[in-house]
Amino acid sequence: MNDVECGGFEDLDRQIQEVEAQLQATKARREALGSEAEVEAWEQEVAGLAQQFGDLLVARRLQETLCSPAHREREEALRRQLPRRYRWEGWREVTVQMTQGTPVRLWVRYASRSGSRRRHRERGLYPGLLLLGLYEHCTPGRASKVAQLVVAMGSLEEAERHLREQGQAVERKRMRRVTRRMAQRARLAQQVEAVPLGESVAGRRVVVAMDGGRLRVRHPKRGRRTAKGRHRYHTPWKEPKLLIVYTLDAKGRQDKSFSPWIDGTLRGPDVLFTWLTGYLQGLHITQADRVQFIADGAAWIWNRIQALVQSLGLRAEQVVQTVDFYHAVEHLALVAKEPVWSEAQRRQWLQDQVRHLRQGRVGWVLDAIDRLRRGRGRNSVLRREREYFSSHRERLRYAQFKAWHLPLGSGAIESAIRRVVNLRLKGASLFWNEDAAEEMLMLRAFYKAGRWNLLKRWAFSPAYALTA
Repeated sequence: MNDVECGGFEDLDRQIQEVEAQLQATKARREALGSEAEVEAWEQEVAGLAQQFGDLLVARRLQETLCSPAHREREEALRRQLPRRYRWEGWREVTVQMTQGTPVRLWVRYASRSGSRRRHRERGLYPGLLLLGLYEHCTPGRASKVAQLVVAMGSLEEAERHLREQGQAVERKRMRRVTRRMAQRARLAQQVEAVPLGESVAGRRVVVAMDGGRLRVRHPKRGRRTAKGRHRYHTPWKEPKLLIVYTLDAKGRQDKSFSPWIDGTLRGPDVLFTWLTGYLQGLHITQADRVQFIADGAAWIWNRIQALVQSLGLRAEQVVQTVDFYHAVEHLALVAKEPVWSEAQRRQWLQDQVRHLRQGRVGWVLDAIDRLRRGRGRNSVLRREREYFSSHRERLRYAQFKAWHLPLGSGAIESAIRRVVNLRLKGASLFWNEDAAEEMLMLRAFYKAGRWNLLKRWAFSPAYALTA
């Protein structure tokens, strides 16, 4: 293998020399800046040249790697591991977008499917790029930057406008594709590779919370299209289910030194609990000092907790189950609405029961509800609420939880739902394709949890090439 055979160096060297000359000429300019507009323009010009120069230097190094005998051996090893047969078709010129948005042309070996009748773009791949994490003809840094903007900002349009203002125009369709496929690869690598989390909660107090949110999805309608030729669609509500795992400090507050684990799905509680099991096992949850499961009264959560505890091998004395205090108070308010009372009587009764509940006297609350039921026959509300407090009795020991410096409310998961779902996936005229919403949930959950770098590591793993 030699440089002439794979090409690319002469063009890259020429571009590097041209940008370097422009930088030298810019450095030699001595005219004074007369206004804030001139300062900003000067900053943008210098930054643009510096970014382009850096991108070209990285591209030169990439080309050297792609042409090296060692990298060719790795390419061949990857080709042999692929689930389908591919054959080498020689070198091809490929345009790759670098981290700061500079498009560069690299020479890369191309492998195609033997006997494939698929469209040209689906027939083959570039093993050398996959080994370096260059999916979608973007460097890992560029793909991560684009995806992070799409996830962090309020819409795809805002992310596109931000990049355009930075002089880095990207097609909206390309931004969407880069973002979605990054999520797909990350989830696949997470499941296939079973990547260790690299953290442990040994000796810590851990809180696990789950809850559901709301967003609208779009399902196509049968029948005629609109006057503009668009498909009609239904927009039903769908409940994304989220989890959060975090640790507590000595005062019972969320430990800021430990980044939480947040994840979510539209595929139902069983999928969510599968992922939760993986996270807790990866964190060595059996070594935790105490594990608190906290949620509202949703049956889909509590009906699965005991099986989860058993599968993890947690001891009974390690586990604490807590119903969110404020959710329990809402149920008391429903009870207080039933009697024909004055507003003062209703308020007083509610205050008394909330005090009993906070002090852990659940029996007193049940007695108070029983007294209201006398003479009211088969009042369905009172019967249902009485059953609620009775069935969750062990999860309402708030005085004990407070003494252990454990949280009484599920504010952490409520905040996660607001930040992950409500501020990005829920809103007027927002109707999501379910797969796209599933991918956005993962990306936004990791971003808001401060774990974007881990998601990047999963997304740019060669495992995707071997399993796709």
